Amino acid sequence: MSNQIQTIIQVELEDRNRLTAFFRLIIVLPVAIYFSAFAIESIASDNWSYSLGGLIIVPTLLALVFRGIYPSYALPFNHALISLETRINAFVLLLTDDYPSIEENDIVKITFPEVGNGSQLSRVKPLFKWLLAIPLYLMGIIYLIYGFFLTAFAWFSILFSGKYPVWCADAMVGILAFFNRVYGYAFILVTDEYPSFSL
Repeated sequence: MSNQIQTIIQVELEDRNRLTAFFRLIIVLPVAIYFSAFAIESIASDNWSYSLGGLIIVPTLLALVFRGIYPSYALPFNHALISLETRINAFVLLLTDDYPSIEENDIVKITFPEVGNGSQLSRVKPLFKWLLAIPLYLMGIIYLIYGFFLTAFAWFSILFSGKYPVWCADAMVGILAFFNRVYGYAFILVTDEYPSFSL
């Protein structure tokens, strides 16, 4: 079993709501504003080192390096925030018509690897994981471009046929899973296993 963040999304393929698909970027605004509230401090201070989209990064890094433990408060918060972000992304990217809940649901399931108190994690790697992840960032740019075209294709497919293509759904879920694996490795530090480049 992989020691990475696992992402499972139940994609709606048939009988899609064409009206909500057409206005998706407007409909998502309330929950997007709610999500962005977690990152307001970092935007206002113009200093990314305190927050990456609201995730608890610096305290986690310091606790792992100096104490060899993973802070008990950081793991559930980061899990909840990544889950919320994935639910919002799944809605915006047309994978589901269900409005993103601010609480856990059965449509999007994010599973973190077993972290425990963090004693099995390296105390040195957190200092340079972000640097080791540079090839992942570059691949992520390619996946973002690919995902844009897939979403545009899926949008037209939903508007004209009411269906989301299976091959397109598989790729989009893979892209979201890829970014969650990168977050888990380079930023929230829940694993020392280098993420796979594959979708």
